[in-house]
Amino acid sequence: MTRTPCLLYVISPLDVGDDFPDRLTAALDAGPVAAFQFRVKGLEQDEAARLAEPLQAICAARDVAFIVNDDVALAKRLGADGVHLGQGDGDPRDARRELGPNAQIGVTCHASRHMAMEAGEAGADYVAFGAFYPTTTKAVEHHAEPEILTWWQGMFELPCVAIGGITVDNARVLVDAGADFLAVSGAVWAHPDGPAAAVQAFSALLKYQPAG
Repeated sequence: MTRTPCLLYVISPLDVGDDFPDRLTAALDAGPVAAFQFRVKGLEQDEAARLAEPLQAICAARDVAFIVNDDVALAKRLGADGVHLGQGDGDPRDARRELGPNAQIGVTCHASRHMAMEAGEAGADYVAFGAFYPTTTKAVEHHAEPEILTWWQGMFELPCVAIGGITVDNARVLVDAGADFLAVSGAVWAHPDGPAAAVQAFSALLKYQPAG
C-alpha cells in the first residue's frame, strides 16, 4: 500500500506584525501548504486575536488549515480549524468538548511513544514528534530519532508530524522514515531568498515520494 504523500505544515515566527501578512501570502502562494500554525507568546487574547484574524483569512482563502498553538480559548474565539497542544496545555478531550467534533487537535509528544499512544487514545487528530535537529525556534529538551516515525507508521493510522530544525537539506530522512507532515518555521521565515523560495524548495523535495 502506498503511503499518503508527506505535506508541509508551516509554523509562524513569534513576530507576526508589520508586513507578516504579505510574507505569509507569498509563502502560501508558492506551493502546497497543508496547515499554518499561529504561534505567539505572552500576548493578551485581544491582541493575539487582532494579529490572527488577517492571517486566518489568508489561510481560508487558500484552503490552508489555520491551527492555534497552545490556546484552546483563542482557537474557539477565532473559530480556528484546530489547536496544537503541548504536554502542559491540557487534555485533548477537553479541547474536543470546547472546539467540537470537526476541530483538528494535535499533540506534542516529543520522543515518547507512550505520550503518542495516550494522545491517540484521547482523540488527537495527529501527533508531533521532535525535535529531530537543533533549532533556534525554541529550547530543545527532547531529541527524537527518525525511527520513531517508522514505528508509528507501522502501528497506527493517525498522522504524525515531524518537527524541530527541519530544512530542505535534512528533511529527506524524515520523509522516508514515515512523516506525514513536516513542520517548519525558521527554514521558511529565515530563508535568505524569502519564504516563497523556501516553500518552493520544500515543494520540490516533497514531489518525490517513496513507496511505503
